[in-house]
Amino acid sequence: MYEKFYGLTARPFTKTPDPKFLFLSRNHEEALARLQYAVEEKELILLTGEVGCGKTTLTRALMDMLDEHYKVVTIINPMLTPAQFLRAIAKRLDIDIPSIYKADLLDAIYEKVYREYEAGVSVVIIIDEAQLIPSKDTFEEIRLLTNFQLDDTNLISLILVGQPDLRKRLSHRAYLPLKQRIGLFYHLRPIAEAEIRDYVEHRLMMSGRGHMLFTDEALRLLYRYSGGVPRLINSIATSALLDGFAKEAGIIDASFIEDAAKELILHGYSEN
Repeated sequence: MYEKFYGLTARPFTKTPDPKFLFLSRNHEEALARLQYAVEEKELILLTGEVGCGKTTLTRALMDMLDEHYKVVTIINPMLTPAQFLRAIAKRLDIDIPSIYKADLLDAIYEKVYREYEAGVSVVIIIDEAQLIPSKDTFEEIRLLTNFQLDDTNLISLILVGQPDLRKRLSHRAYLPLKQRIGLFYHLRPIAEAEIRDYVEHRLMMSGRGHMLFTDEALRLLYRYSGGVPRLINSIATSALLDGFAKEAGIIDASFIEDAAKELILHGYSEN
């Protein structure tokens, strides 16, 4: 649509979690480093962050970094009963077991994980949107997975990804046995105001444009209305580009960001 007009080879501000577009702000870089460490050490890590901060994109980037010595299991809809959760894990590990009993499923998963370990392959389980896990009982099955270990090493890495409410939930006394198993915690924050130019330049460069398309004032307002949340930055910037294309504007100035914020009804926009 607007790509050719602005000299782009792709849309730079899509909402899909494409690792190619991942901008490593200071916070995102540290979060990715902790995820890598958790995988290497076979730890349980809790990664939290507000909606749209890039948690899923980080896990996709992590998956791209892992080689054939890792087998990744992803659960993207964890609204599951304990038995459903274990069956989902078994299915993604290519385990065919007719039993409906949780103990049998756990045994089969352990045997598969151990065989992978003997073959030099580490199993990594990523549970996205973990705040949606419906019951304490399902969390208990996650805790039991951390029991998969030998005398000198754990057998799996577990990554829990969710919104801040997940951390609050796990702080309750009822979840203490699981919380004590978590080796790493990280809360992903929005990108800093000083990083907004680099973020936009990175997205544009990955989409084929070698120079800036937004004025300094447009960037300032882009940060103000988005609060540094990548998903909101992308929404505002896309709306501004569409408006700029319709008006044949070669540069996106502050007026386009103001109009985009108004259109999206974003907090912080004022008619004054």
